[in-house]
Amino acid sequence: MAEAERDPDAYLEPAGPAEAEERVKRSLFIARLEPCRDEAGCRAFLGGVQAAHRDATHNCWAYLLGPKPETAYCSDDGEPSGTAGRPILGAIKRCGMVNVMVVVTRYFGGVKLGVRGLIEAYGLAADRVLAAAERAERRVTRPVEVRLPYPAIGTVTRLLEECGAGDTLDWTYGTEACVRAPAPLSRSAALFAALEELRARGTIEAWSAPER
Repeated sequence: MAEAERDPDAYLEPAGPAEAEERVKRSLFIARLEPCRDEAGCRAFLGGVQAAHRDATHNCWAYLLGPKPETAYCSDDGEPSGTAGRPILGAIKRCGMVNVMVVVTRYFGGVKLGVRGLIEAYGLAADRVLAAAERAERRVTRPVEVRLPYPAIGTVTRLLEECGAGDTLDWTYGTEACVRAPAPLSRSAALFAALEELRARGTIEAWSAPER
């Protein structure tokens, strides 16, 4: 797809967990991937892997959360500095996904790999599990809520659709109507300006777009 045609609000994340194994000079590298959207999720995933592999030589890891802002961290878990966590994180950054954590468990096979060998082995294991993971496209959105009289439903529906927020409208009905929708971040300013104009004219009762 041409650069100009890309959705500025779109990003990729794993659709689910994945696992891959590599053997390098008798050492076994088990790479596990988990979709994680916050650091609490990352800690929980790491704790589960560590508990399952208490006898492993190392459980090295990295995560990249996003998309805006991006947060990245990695750990060598006792391997020589820069030989495990950084290669794993580098593989994550190259794959184009965010909200992903990869833990590579190593069982030492008796043959030392050296600095270069460790970097290549951990990077390869991470590349393998990232390639095995299915991808899901998401969009960066800002939630918007509008309260309106029934005669304005058509006007507001068209406005939300024109601004790219009409795919998943959540309507509730009472003495007045209320609609909630995810507004694409890049088009939210224009949408909010249009909603404020409708409110000033008395077409709608009120609108809000709370920060998440």
